[in-house]
Amino acid sequence: MPYKQFDRSKLNILPLDMRRHDLDLSIYEPAVPSEEIKNKPQIAAVAAAMKGAAESSASSLMMCGGHVIRSGCGPDIIGMMRAGYVTHYATNGAGSIHDFELSLIGATCESVAKYISEGQFGLWRESGLINDILKQGVADRLGAGEAIGRYIWEQSLPYRERSILGMGYHLGVPCTVHIGIGSDIVHEHPNCDGAVLGEASYTDFLIYTETITRLENGAFLNFGSAVTGPEVYLKAIAMARNVARQEGRQIANFTTAVFDLLDLEGSDFTSTPPKSDPRYYFRPWKTILARTVADGGKSYYIRGEHKYTIAALRERLGL
Repeated sequence: MPYKQFDRSKLNILPLDMRRHDLDLSIYEPAVPSEEIKNKPQIAAVAAAMKGAAESSASSLMMCGGHVIRSGCGPDIIGMMRAGYVTHYATNGAGSIHDFELSLIGATCESVAKYISEGQFGLWRESGLINDILKQGVADRLGAGEAIGRYIWEQSLPYRERSILGMGYHLGVPCTVHIGIGSDIVHEHPNCDGAVLGEASYTDFLIYTETITRLENGAFLNFGSAVTGPEVYLKAIAMARNVARQEGRQIANFTTAVFDLLDLEGSDFTSTPPKSDPRYYFRPWKTILARTVADGGKSYYIRGEHKYTIAALRERLGL
């Protein structure tokens, strides 16, 4: 006998105008990084690598966790897209939801403590539109990022020009969303279809992997994604290198960078920490900073709040 499943038809879904938001459009106020952050040599090196990637028509890929969107970094990332320094933007499911909500109502990020106690966390009508957007996208053979971006742009949502996904669609820059089923609020909704989530996100994984095939002489930047970012990148580069090797090519000479909050600056990233070191389990180190650049690449770690490190990177690019 099949196991009993939760009946989603019993859920009470409320409109977003009843939700108390922790963040609004004020997050987009321009960030002014400190002189210490602006003068970090690692940021200068990463900016130089991104410029080099643009000159050689190589990939310059930015992978971001949801917190990056909540930090108000959208305008800086869009500026780097416009200039050709970010040729692919990737995020997780949470990042796409924050981007969509901000483009729709100019606010996002509910109080988890308040709404989890009330049994209302995540159950907001307009957020669930994403499930229908993905269904239409799959019908049109689009990935999750392009489907959401298309909706934001073509439906002229009020704040579409501040949306990374919307502007990515408008500018023709691939934006991919890498979904972990069950990890996002829209997965609670009755209109969520697991097969659609899988197809939309897997399409994006293949688009992402195609970008990785052009990483030679390029750059891969990971902002605040401790699991999704390094794990998706690891599988994609394995696939890309498998084909490149058969064709007599290599994907070895490129730059990686991890931007995060852990106090790791000054560490030796040429090798993975031993398993006895808790930092071994910080995937960005072993995957992005050590293992995948061991054959000739360079890697950098930049500590700081994303709002300021991304602003400093934009400034270093002359934007």
